Amino acid sequence: MTFHPEKTENFLQLFEEKKALIRAYEGCQHLELWRNTADSRIFFTYSYWESEAALNHYRYSDLFKNTWAQTKILFVEKPEAWSVEVQTEVK
Repeated sequence: MTFHPEKTENFLQLFEEKKALIRAYEGCQHLELWRNTADSRIFFTYSYWESEAALNHYRYSDLFKNTWAQTKILFVEKPEAWSVEVQTEVK
């Protein structure tokens, strides 16, 4: 997610307010917020969900809809999202 430079603090405040609710949402097993070291306007959320159904349940929830409505107005570029799976784990 790429934000207007003057809006990054707004996003960080919003994430701070919502992170515990998102993490406690049924099916969410892990949640992190990452920031690009080369461009401080760019953030990524990294989360694990117990299933695609659990993720979709969250995506259609009031929590997501309200959070997304407050987040999307801060973007300077169109956001991207991916669902991925582990191919190889090296321990």
